[in-house]
Amino acid sequence: MSVLAVLCALATGCGTPPAAGPAARPAGAAGPSPSAPPHAATAPAVRTPPTLAPGPDGLTPVFERRTDGAGGADGTGGAGARGGTGGAGGRAADRTVALTFDADMTADQGPRAASGERFDNPALIATLRRLEVEATVFMTGRWAEEYPDQARSIGTDPRFEIANHSYSHHAFRSPCYGLPRLPPEEMAADVRKAFAAFRTAGARNVVPYFRFPGGCHDEAALRALAPTKVTAVQWDVVGGDAFASDADAVADQVLAGVRPGSVVVLHCTRSAAPVTEAAIRRIVPELRARGYRFVKVSDLIATQTAR
Repeated sequence: MSVLAVLCALATGCGTPPAAGPAARPAGAAGPSPSAPPHAATAPAVRTPPTLAPGPDGLTPVFERRTDGAGGADGTGGAGARGGTGGAGGRAADRTVALTFDADMTADQGPRAASGERFDNPALIATLRRLEVEATVFMTGRWAEEYPDQARSIGTDPRFEIANHSYSHHAFRSPCYGLPRLPPEEMAADVRKAFAAFRTAGARNVVPYFRFPGGCHDEAALRALAPTKVTAVQWDVVGGDAFASDADAVADQVLAGVRPGSVVVLHCTRSAAPVTEAAIRRIVPELRARGYRFVKVSDLIATQTAR
C-alpha cells in the first residue's frame, strides 16, 4: 500500500468520568503505567453491551450522531439504504462525548513492525488513564496480535472498551482510499477473526461494535456482516491526527467540531499519528471546562436505545 493510501485511510478514520476532571499534569509528569490499569480502578457491574436492532431485511445497523431524522452523518442516506440507524441526538443538556481511537495495523504490516515501526501508542493510553477519561478503542485483530499485552491491558481496564476495526484493515467497499478490497464472502470471517484475536490476547471488555476501515461501506457490506450481529459505528468529528505534526491544530479541529453526543475519531498508532497524545492533553480539560463528560460508545448507544 502506498504512503498516500495509508494517509488517506487514516484521515477518515488506543474510569468513570467525574463531575469535574482533574487538571492535566505537565507533559513529563509521572502517571499510571500504560501497561497496567491503576489499582484504584474497580470493575463495574457486568452488563450486556447495548446494540441497535437490525435494519430492513436484517441489514447491520449503523450508529452515528444525527441532527435530524433524515440521512446519516456521512451523507449516504437514511435507514432504508443503510440498515437500522441510530444516533446520539443533539440535546444540549446531554453534554457527553465519546472519544474513539482506531488502533490500526493492516495484515501486511508485520515486517514494518519487526523493523521497528511502532503502531501502538502506550503514552496515549497512559494519559487517558491519568486524566480519567473513558474511551472506546476500535482495534484491528492484527494490532492485537502484534501487541497482545497492551490489548489485554486496555481490554481489562474498566475505563476502556475494545471494539472491532476488522482483522485485516482492508476495505469493505471499493474504492476506499487505495485499500485492498475484501470480498463480501470473506467479510464476516474477517470480523470474527478479529474478535478471536482479542480473546486470545485476554481482553475482556470487548463490545459487539464495528468500525469500517476508512468508514467505507455500502448495503452489500451491511448485509455481509449481518450474521456477526455487530452494530456498525460511524463518527461526526474527524480529529485529523493522521500524520499530523501540530497537536494544537488537531485539538482545534476536535474542539470546533464537538457537539452533545459527538463521536470523535482519533488514532492510537504512534508512527501514523504522533501528536495525538499531546492533543488529548489539551482537548480533555477544555471540553470539561465546557461541561462535557467523556463516555464510551456503549454509553451513547444505551442512552439512544433507552429513549
